[in-house]
Amino acid sequence: MQRIHPLPPELVHQIAAGEIIERPASVVKELVENSLDAGADQLLIEVWQGGIQRIRVRDNGEGIAKVDLPLALLPHATSKIACWSDLAAVRTLGFRGEALPSIAAIAQLSLCSRRHEEDQGWCVEASGAPPRPAAHPPGTTAEVRDLFYKVPGRRKFLRTERTELGHIQGWVQRFALVHPDRAFLLRHNGRTLWDLPKAIGATAQKERLARLLGEDFVQHALEIAEASGSTRLQGWIAGPRRSRSQADQQFFAVNGRIVRDRLASHALRQAFEEVLPQGQHPAYLLYLTLPPEEVDVNVHPSKQEIRFRSGQQIHAFLKQAVQKRLAQGLLGSASAPRTAVAAPRPPQQIPMPMAVREPQGVYAFSHQVQAPECPASPPAQQAEALPEPIPPLGFALAQLQDAYILAQGAEGLIIVDMHAAHERILYEQLKSAWDRGIASQALLVPRILRLSLPEAELAEHHAELLKRLGLVVDRVGEQSFALRAVPSPLQEADAESLLKGVLADLKALGQSDRIQREIHRVLATLACHGAVRTNRRLSLAEMNALLRAMERTERADQCNHGRPTWIQLSRQELDRRFQRR
Repeated sequence: MQRIHPLPPELVHQIAAGEIIERPASVVKELVENSLDAGADQLLIEVWQGGIQRIRVRDNGEGIAKVDLPLALLPHATSKIACWSDLAAVRTLGFRGEALPSIAAIAQLSLCSRRHEEDQGWCVEASGAPPRPAAHPPGTTAEVRDLFYKVPGRRKFLRTERTELGHIQGWVQRFALVHPDRAFLLRHNGRTLWDLPKAIGATAQKERLARLLGEDFVQHALEIAEASGSTRLQGWIAGPRRSRSQADQQFFAVNGRIVRDRLASHALRQAFEEVLPQGQHPAYLLYLTLPPEEVDVNVHPSKQEIRFRSGQQIHAFLKQAVQKRLAQGLLGSASAPRTAVAAPRPPQQIPMPMAVREPQGVYAFSHQVQAPECPASPPAQQAEALPEPIPPLGFALAQLQDAYILAQGAEGLIIVDMHAAHERILYEQLKSAWDRGIASQALLVPRILRLSLPEAELAEHHAELLKRLGLVVDRVGEQSFALRAVPSPLQEADAESLLKGVLADLKALGQSDRIQREIHRVLATLACHGAVRTNRRLSLAEMNALLRAMERTERADQCNHGRPTWIQLSRQELDRRFQRR
């Protein structure tokens, strides 16, 4: 029989290191976080052979005193927390005192530092030798050699040099995006890969975004700034037209820390649900700030997972804030209607009906419909005519191939897909009417559903909530429920799957909008069938009414399926295409 025995300290440290140091990028992450906590605003990250051979991170932070250097390498030694109240309200990126000892347990580690007020720097090795004097500028340099040489089995799981370098670049990219006020210089095998100076001010920040996420991200970025009490959300969300086939540009930071949070991801995914094509993913860079005591960062040694104290409120805040910005769309991000010379005078506007009627009379391309003439004023009272203000989508000029509306805007030509645009308008109208209340349709014969025991307990506990959602259920056995009513638009839906889906949401999130989403799908179908079809000729008045309705409609940039409803060709682009100077 195997006897219980304590593990050797070195093996304990190597086991703990496995939770923190997965690959060279993990070392870079931990060292950069220490530099940022030290107040550094200039960071040099140098790696050789994808970080497997050597990693060096140098900063200009506050530095470490000679007496503290040996302590920095001891397990659970830190300057960032001292008691439970500090742990309950962590304000730094690092705090556990595990990173440097974990690195030292699997690699060769040296630490050199100098305080700004001192004349000399000091270096210490993980071997335990006392600090030795060294010439060093103010700040700290951490150097790691021969990663995993003490645990060679771990090296077998590393990928190619190029792959490991890609992971390192990923972490430097995240830090540079979340901390625009810090400068980052990344070198590999002596060659400079990224040189990112401090990005102070809106213009510099957008330049950094363009370098790290692409110019098209900046062109389609919708800036967001929302607050609820002490909770704030800032950053950029790429418009739906810039959706991606992979979720590779989703950056979410909480109090300056890049995190992976299932609750936040779920909220953001739902916020984009009605504006993205199926199978596409949103792109965003978002900063959430809230009191430190409202979030628990002591979940995993890697410090990438968190827990919110008020998860449901955070979920609702994130979803509503992003939905609000998406509802404004490109039109909402524009300034108020501008004034331009030679603006075409709009014809009399008429409301856009739910189903567009066939226009009467001759189909004309001219937009010059004159308003009734006013009596002439005395010469002394005549004033110079002011230019006509142009609304965001301009004024209709013509209909192209009975499918597109051509309009003249302040900045160029606007082309509108009339079916897609009308579909979104009808959909938002139907949603607005339906969201005032969810009506139930009683079943002539109740359906008996069999649930698992946990599902049965949830269903009984949330019976009133289910009723408000249009699902009326009664418990008739330990695991049996009688379904007596369903939401009116979902009479043909799979009631059992719907109920179980709602219960799963309630278990995971404490709330569910599954029924609302299902109803919205039905309404989207109704809107699609009711929208004006291609090959329907519209009068100029109807075209302009459609444009004005789009400007008043939320999420008008995309149809219900995520396709764009309008595009714009600027005057500059038109001039370029026709080679005009």
